[in-house]
Amino acid sequence: MRMAIIGVGVVGGFGCGMTDLAGALTQGGAAVKTVSVKTSKGMVSQPALLADPSSLERFVPKRAVRRIDHFSRLALLAAHLALEDAGKLHAERQKMGLVVATGYGATRTTFAFLDSVINDGDPYASPTLFSNSVHNAAAGHLSILLGVTGPCLTVSQFDMSVASSLLSAWQWLDEERADTVLLGGVDEYCEVLGYCRHRLPGCQSAVIGEGAAFFVLSRDAETSPPYGFISDLQIGNHWGRELSTPHDALLLLDACSSEYRQYIRGDSRVASYSPIYGSLPVGMAFDMAIASLSLKEGKVFPSPKAVGNPFRLNIIEQEQDLIIPQFCCVKLTENGQFAVVTLARR
Repeated sequence: MRMAIIGVGVVGGFGCGMTDLAGALTQGGAAVKTVSVKTSKGMVSQPALLADPSSLERFVPKRAVRRIDHFSRLALLAAHLALEDAGKLHAERQKMGLVVATGYGATRTTFAFLDSVINDGDPYASPTLFSNSVHNAAAGHLSILLGVTGPCLTVSQFDMSVASSLLSAWQWLDEERADTVLLGGVDEYCEVLGYCRHRLPGCQSAVIGEGAAFFVLSRDAETSPPYGFISDLQIGNHWGRELSTPHDALLLLDACSSEYRQYIRGDSRVASYSPIYGSLPVGMAFDMAIASLSLKEGKVFPSPKAVGNPFRLNIIEQEQDLIIPQFCCVKLTENGQFAVVTLARR
């Protein structure tokens, strides 16, 4: 079974929606902001790609989200954009499943709640912060505000969260437990992550980022979905072996590191768009959104110049026509885990 992609919604440092994403890809970058982090040596500034969820007001009244935190607002906005893109913003959702993938969870709220426990003690800790700090809070807000009554799940497996969530969506559609699945990845920036990045500056190849990318998926009954299909999914441990990917596919990597060079074929065509959305555990969801956009537009966007090419990969540096309509979104982790999500035009 293949999963048809019938709608995509994104929000990140590049802006809000697929049009803003396409613009950032064409321009070769996004507007990087500066955040300040408190350290033992004073305040330190560092770059970050931050998302603005204020457009959520177009879909949800302010009153309905007044107690909802930044993390859940990002998820809500991307989910509404995906449903709007699919033409299902006002559709019935009794047979719709919901999967939210996250690596860090609601970090801002989690650490704010811990601060309230430390400062005020257990009896006076903030109940609002607590209710929004659990990883499943975003999925709960989505299911309530959207009226989703199908199966609902939050997946938190750090870098593998998006790929693992796709396994659940695939199973639900195959078993006909759901007719469509609203699936997305979301992570946010907080000062603690900024401090960790300051202490470990070489741990990521892109500036720290935040945002959400959501997809409306269905069974492959549709003959020509606008964004193509998810045709294959691999997840496991590579054990030092070369990854198995189609020879004619373009590989989307969230980082051009030596780790990737070791496990992909030397003649593989690759692209990396992490300078567009930043470094975050659910970056694979943004690569999937970019691959979907390329399938729809019939072209391959150039990798931003900020990616660099220290390991002499065969990187796409100029915009090209989409001759072979197949993409593999690849994720490798330091402990040997891997995921490959293949998207195809047909």
